[in-house]
Amino acid sequence: MPTKAELKQQAEHIKLKIRKGDTVMIISGKDKGRVGTVALVSPKENKAIVVADDPENPDQKIALNAVIKHFKAKHQGQKSARIKLPSPIHISNLMVVDPSTKKPTRIGRRKEKDSVVRYYKGSGKTIKETPDADLLARREEEKKK
Repeated sequence: MPTKAELKQQAEHIKLKIRKGDTVMIISGKDKGRVGTVALVSPKENKAIVVADDPENPDQKIALNAVIKHFKAKHQGQKSARIKLPSPIHISNLMVVDPSTKKPTRIGRRKEKDSVVRYYKGSGKTIKETPDADLLARREEEKKK
């Protein structure tokens, strides 16, 4: 029987099938059918922020599932504005897009060569992991402890 501390530690370590940098398709909501990349993932809330490339300006990104926030002028000479802000979308409303078939597919985990890897369930191909600098730093800190 696990102790209370062990249960708390297990609850803090949440594994999601969608990670930062994945190409995903929104399967429900106001932006249904749009494809973008995951910019930020919040495992505790089970939400992610998805952005897409702007066709008019390739240097900028468009936030999918964006909300418009109205800002009123506070001082004289300042203008009021409507600003689009990215809004998080629930993980269950996203599906990872398989690059070989260009269709949304489910993600699975399997063990290969003493490590667990993610793979596309539709094609069975392994997902190539691109290590994130923050993730590598966290792993090094854990090894030091």
